[in-house]
Amino acid sequence: MKYSKLFLGFMLLLTACVYDPEPFEDHSEGDSASSTTSDIGSVYPVNTGKQICNPSVSQDTVNFPGSMLWLNFSGKLVVDGDSGYTTTQVAQHDRLTVSNKNNKVLWFLMVDSVAGECQFQDPEWSTHPNYLVALRAYDINGSASCRTLDYGIFAVRTFDKERFWFYDSDISEFATPHLWVDPDAGEVDSSDTKTLQGFFGTKNVRLTYVNKDKEIVFVDMSKDSKGLGKNQKGVKLKKPSNRKDWSIDSPLISPDGNFVVYNMLSGATTWEAYVQELSEDALPVLVEQSSGMLSAPAQPHWFKTGDRLFVEWAEFPAGSQMLNKNDLAKESVQNGSVGRTAMRQIMLTAGGALDIAVEWVGDVREIAPVPTTGGRSPDSRYLATGTDLGFVIELP
Repeated sequence: MKYSKLFLGFMLLLTACVYDPEPFEDHSEGDSASSTTSDIGSVYPVNTGKQICNPSVSQDTVNFPGSMLWLNFSGKLVVDGDSGYTTTQVAQHDRLTVSNKNNKVLWFLMVDSVAGECQFQDPEWSTHPNYLVALRAYDINGSASCRTLDYGIFAVRTFDKERFWFYDSDISEFATPHLWVDPDAGEVDSSDTKTLQGFFGTKNVRLTYVNKDKEIVFVDMSKDSKGLGKNQKGVKLKKPSNRKDWSIDSPLISPDGNFVVYNMLSGATTWEAYVQELSEDALPVLVEQSSGMLSAPAQPHWFKTGDRLFVEWAEFPAGSQMLNKNDLAKESVQNGSVGRTAMRQIMLTAGGALDIAVEWVGDVREIAPVPTTGGRSPDSRYLATGTDLGFVIELP
């Protein structure tokens, strides 16, 4: 079933802020010019007054504390960069950026235009603090105009910007990949960017992405005899029987590497969230909308603190899109009127019967009376969000 023009436009903005989306209205550089502090904590603007997308909170609390990964639009960026980071005449999605709560760029990766790269899409911090995963687009006709694009999936190490390629082509622009790396990985071989062991310090690496048929694909890289993920096709996860034509967004792998949490979407204002074991036989488990919730969970993320695991998500008022175009630094919207961020504790049992695979613990708890879509930091202190405006929120 093909997307309608309206729904495709929505997906372009929502799932990846991808190829040639229509920007939202521009904001003056004076909007959200500085941080504000209120009952919800301190709200710090990122790329002040300018649109961003694909927010992903930092998983590295040592080198990138209080920070977020994001994608830029074209034109001008309003950040505190360094000598190698341009802020004018910027091309859309031409870099991956990590900036902190003070709007200072701490890390970035530019597309290699000389090698024919056109743009990045769908960046996400992996479960391991040292790795990011994203899509890279190139023009299949070899044209510098970058109009007919194909995509590949790569990981990048933050400490040296070296890349590892899982797939170099034939990937959907809506793939929203995620990467799990064994937390006990050993030392990497800085000269080896071709093998799992060399690049990640372990062969225990797992990847999820959405294919062109709107299915979640799970690849266990450790099962490849050569250690190269590009040689694997992976397994396809089952979809709910009555949701075959719904689209899937951002399947994120759990800290133990055995489950994913994700959204399914039908139109701009209808979505559901599911938890599912990474097995071709596993059935998806709906995250039910309980009393007091504004909507079904939007942009769900995993959050682990100590031995406790949570699913964290955004909620929006009934009839709203899964987008936030509000200035969250203004106290007038910090009352739940434009949405909220919430979470609920969960217990997971891999390989068990469906009735014990996913068990909820306690009630849904509110984290902040504003919606955030980029996850919660491992130290529990920060939330990140974007699309339209970007913010890092330091919780009280």
